[in-house]
Amino acid sequence: MLGMPDVKHFDEAEALATVEQLFWRRGSAATGIQDVVAATGLSRSSLYNAFGGKDDLYAAAARRYLEHRSRPMFDQLAADGRGMAAVAAFFDRLLRLRLSGEYAGWGCMMSNANAENPPDAVRAVLAEHHAVLRDSLAAALKVAQSNEELRSGVEVEGAAEMLTLLAYAVNLRSRSGATRAQLRSAITAALAALAS
Repeated sequence: MLGMPDVKHFDEAEALATVEQLFWRRGSAATGIQDVVAATGLSRSSLYNAFGGKDDLYAAAARRYLEHRSRPMFDQLAADGRGMAAVAAFFDRLLRLRLSGEYAGWGCMMSNANAENPPDAVRAVLAEHHAVLRDSLAAALKVAQSNEELRSGVEVEGAAEMLTLLAYAVNLRSRSGATRAQLRSAITAALAALAS
């Protein structure tokens, strides 16, 4: 019929979830548009019309990861209210996610992307991810400080940055075969260095 709008015959959210897992598992450099076509079952033209080029698709997948996987975990940490126990629980959950279950050995899509040379649109998502994680850790550390759980002289913002970098390291090392004991050792040492 004339004048009828073009109707997409696929679920963009479902396609993006598939693409997110593809980029998460393989990274951007190892993922070509043909891989995306094969994984989603969509044509190149459908993908380009819905999402733009590969960099745009990667950015959309990274945004989805941040909003659906990372932000809920970070928000829970920031709102926890238990201080150091909240930080320890965050790292316990991180170890479980990275070392067991469906996505074991995949690392974190954001950490993995930091190890590549991502396009600017993805860099913006990475910067936001970093800031939200750091701010969530800082919120928990401020509670710890008010509860007198931090040793004297600990600067909350610097400690939050250190723990953010530790989380990225856990994500990367879990992907490359580090054991739970190795990762737990580093986490225990970092938290002990902060505790009163």
